[in-house]
Amino acid sequence: MTEKSPFKIGYLKEFHRELKKLKKKYRSLDGDLKTFINTQLELFHKRGIDNDGIKELTYVINQKFKLYKAVKFTCDSLGGRASKSGIRVIYAHAESTDEIEFIEIYYKEDKDNEDRARVICYYDK
Repeated sequence: MTEKSPFKIGYLKEFHRELKKLKKKYRSLDGDLKTFINTQLELFHKRGIDNDGIKELTYVINQKFKLYKAVKFTCDSLGGRASKSGIRVIYAHAESTDEIEFIEIYYKEDKDNEDRARVICYYDK
């Protein structure tokens, strides 16, 4: 049985490439991402419950989307770390249409911060 997402979901092509690369090392990422969408994003954007796991990125102003970084992302393949897995997800959310666009995913030990140039390129409008 598959759960239906509460959002319209989109992915940048760069996100797909990064996810594919990370899945070779962390095989649970597909399921982890679905769980993230159906739990944490649902709680934060639909119910207004904040567990300090999502931070708004304020260096870009966009008329349609607000940009966020998920700093608490549970990755089962990393076992024992729960939401402090080190996986970071950058995404955009359009409240008016309930759209989520995934921009970037990375492992914190491989990279310190998001690709600001990518975020600005796609969303500084």
